[in-house]
Amino acid sequence: MGKVYIVGAGPGSVDLITVKGLKCIQQADVILYDRLVNRELLEFAKPNAELIFVGKLPNLHGVIQDRIHRLLVEHAGEGKVVTRLKGGDPFVFGRGAEEAEVLVEAGIPFEIVPGITSGVAAPAYAGIPVTHRDLGSSFALVTGHMREGKDDTINWKGLAESVDTLAIYMGVGNLPYITEQLMKYNRSPKTPVALIHWGTTEHQKTITGTLETIVDIAKNEDIQNPSMILVGEVVRMREKIAWFEETKKGIPV
Repeated sequence: MGKVYIVGAGPGSVDLITVKGLKCIQQADVILYDRLVNRELLEFAKPNAELIFVGKLPNLHGVIQDRIHRLLVEHAGEGKVVTRLKGGDPFVFGRGAEEAEVLVEAGIPFEIVPGITSGVAAPAYAGIPVTHRDLGSSFALVTGHMREGKDDTINWKGLAESVDTLAIYMGVGNLPYITEQLMKYNRSPKTPVALIHWGTTEHQKTITGTLETIVDIAKNEDIQNPSMILVGEVVRMREKIAWFEETKKGIPV
């Protein structure tokens, strides 16, 4: 019997993977990797390692996820070391728990290797702390991608009224709805908002505005996913401590 390592590859920069995550890549016989994983990480794999791309495609999420489950079980069942490489952290909107459940049912040993999640790392590279003694003492990670055909179950009222800082994942396509919900539940239209596109990479681009202006700004700047949305007073800190030169070189100032 082999073993599966469900590994968080970090937010994008190769340098931000954990030491254990890198070891899992180096030792793997098979690597199943997602669309948002930095391909440079695959250069650390063994020469004879099998690299399998399992990135999600529109309208095929369920089909591809079933294939991932099958591949994990098949390869580990053949006695191979399998690294399941996922962007960010596997337990933060990464479906890592679902894959672990499948492995438990199949009787296959596994380990979870946490990764740095974009909800913390992308803001940090944009000069925005997710908490601040004066500006924000509470912080929530929120999905901005509602499941197709499902009712919105997110408690926008609770988030708007009770949480200082919101880090919203993959929500650019739903940005008008998100801002509308937050303002509907009494979040000030003047609340600062930042969108961080391809955070921590050489392609990083950050725009800022407010709940009432960010939709138009994002449209004018043609901001798409993958992007993090940060909502809260902490966004104001970017004016003081922005440190990452947002150019194609991505060199710290």
